[in-house]
Amino acid sequence: MRRIKATVFLTLDGVMQAPGGPEEDREGGFAHGGWSVPHWTDAMMAEINRRFAEPLELLLGRRTYDIFAAHWPHAGDDALALKINTVTKYVATSQPEGLDWHNSVSLGEDAACALKPVLASKGPDLLLQGSSVLAQTLLAQDMIDELSLWTFPVSTGSGKRFFGSGAIPASFRLVDVSQSESGVLMTTYRRAGEIATGSFAIDPPSEAELARRRVHAAVT
Repeated sequence: MRRIKATVFLTLDGVMQAPGGPEEDREGGFAHGGWSVPHWTDAMMAEINRRFAEPLELLLGRRTYDIFAAHWPHAGDDALALKINTVTKYVATSQPEGLDWHNSVSLGEDAACALKPVLASKGPDLLLQGSSVLAQTLLAQDMIDELSLWTFPVSTGSGKRFFGSGAIPASFRLVDVSQSESGVLMTTYRRAGEIATGSFAIDPPSEAELARRRVHAAVT
């Protein structure tokens, strides 16, 4: 089985909207586009290049696809641009018209269903970039195998978040962590089964705790 890996740039308060520039995505009146740019370092760019040097295909929502298609074909001929322009791009979209960027494939409206035969076929892993709406769908369907979360030392207060209300309860295992000179925390997690819970409560519970539970139950 091929895997879906997500690379997501996040603020401290979990926002993933428009990390790359003010005009990237102003939906909802978002006014802080480009919040990641001041924190980029050469070492971070080298890590991106290393990851894209591995075999992969891209998985994109329509908005992110349009952003990429307007940028990467005009971004020069370095190794990263060449890789992104060349690889297959699977696109979740209800409007397949205009997917004229090289090697673009429409997944249609039901991306999760359309991805199942893709994942079962031979080929490299799929890399999800940005694509907040598609990310919510895949998290709800438990289809993301690996999360690479780059958390930047900034908060925006509002904006599209990666973990929405539809994400299923799940456990993840930390497999890699590093920090940039600019304070960006780069972590990689892999799915590790269902969420586990426990309790630090005193057993048996105190009378004060039992009273607290009764009050809480009456309120809720």
